[in-house]
Amino acid sequence: MKNKVVIITGASSGIGLALAKEFARQGSKVVLAARSTDKLKSVEDELSQQGTEVISVTTDVSKEEDCKNLVAKAVEKFGRIDILINNAGLSMRALFKDVELSVLKQLMDVNFWGTVYCTKYALPYLLESKGSVTGISSIASFIGLPARTGYSASKFAMHGFLETLRVENLKTGLHVLIAAPGFTASNIRQTALTDHGSQQGETPRNEDKMMSAEEVALHIAKAIKKRKRTLILTFVEGKLSVWLKKWMPRSLEKLTYNHMAKEPDSPLKE
Repeated sequence: MKNKVVIITGASSGIGLALAKEFARQGSKVVLAARSTDKLKSVEDELSQQGTEVISVTTDVSKEEDCKNLVAKAVEKFGRIDILINNAGLSMRALFKDVELSVLKQLMDVNFWGTVYCTKYALPYLLESKGSVTGISSIASFIGLPARTGYSASKFAMHGFLETLRVENLKTGLHVLIAAPGFTASNIRQTALTDHGSQQGETPRNEDKMMSAEEVALHIAKAIKKRKRTLILTFVEGKLSVWLKKWMPRSLEKLTYNHMAKEPDSPLKE
């Protein structure tokens, strides 16, 4: 990964921040993108002091012009793009019968359209470098998670988009990775949206028992290096669930419902 130019969205916290540090450690040139200018600048300063060539670009991936500008700034600074990691994302927790449709639209704008916009503008440079497009998806892109209709829908859409992009580029040398980390210790549950669109504020899960963002970042970096097609992390909530979806879908639905219903203040009934 040495001297590879890597764009990472959602790079100010969680998996995105861990990815930025991991690629910096491996000698990559890093382009940081997120909405918080202050947080981005802090990460940029930290990496720069460690000797990494890095820039930060304030970016709201739900806005097409922001994504276009992100790619333009990366090329202006480094002259090429080797890896695009579409990591920026939002979650939610509410039953579909209760949720306002604006919440679902917001999740689609960030999780799906953010991936589409960034990939669209980076694609010419990635084709030139025979580089990699990565989508940080979720087990929710394989399995419909109750009380997370907008999240699952947006991740299913991202998954389908990236699979199709891969097939279209079978003969161009473009690498496409769909990474499904499973439940990861990060701030995504604190910022998850409620039925009315406000932030949940507190996580309903024990973050200490989850895979760390740093461990997830290491697995993703290895998968990009090896040009893997799909990365599914964790066994029970990840690989086993995907296997059950194929062979025992009804059993998986019951297990999924019961598992999610055990969350504190779950909108589901046990």
